[in-house]
Amino acid sequence: LILEDDVEIGANTTIDRGSVGDTRVGVGTKIDNLVQIAHNVRIGARCLIMSQVGIAGSTEIGNGVIIAGQAGLAGHIVIGDGARIAGQAGVFGDVPAGETWSGYPARPHRQAMRVQAAAQKLPELLRTLDRTIGAE
Repeated sequence: LILEDDVEIGANTTIDRGSVGDTRVGVGTKIDNLVQIAHNVRIGARCLIMSQVGIAGSTEIGNGVIIAGQAGLAGHIVIGDGARIAGQAGVFGDVPAGETWSGYPARPHRQAMRVQAAAQKLPELLRTLDRTIGAE
């Protein structure tokens, strides 16, 4: 495990040492309490990782990334520089640099908000569909 200068790590955070390559945390990165960082993860400089985040093995996180509380990142993915991951997001694929992703599964934030809004309308849509089919 390589911790660069000015890294802060909160209580009950676990960072696994590398198994094939090094696990590395970049300069100035701040990691909150109760975070799990798996083997071979590489975290760039000046990142903020909030409480209860889980990062699976061999994930690459760019510089200046913000990962909000309770987000989970699958292994072997790349989070680009300056990306933002919203709280409770479930990230299963690469996130381009500078983008904000949210939801489960995580997707670009605007799209995730549209999906959430549509989900709120589903019960009424199903009732309408039942009435329409039942009338035939």
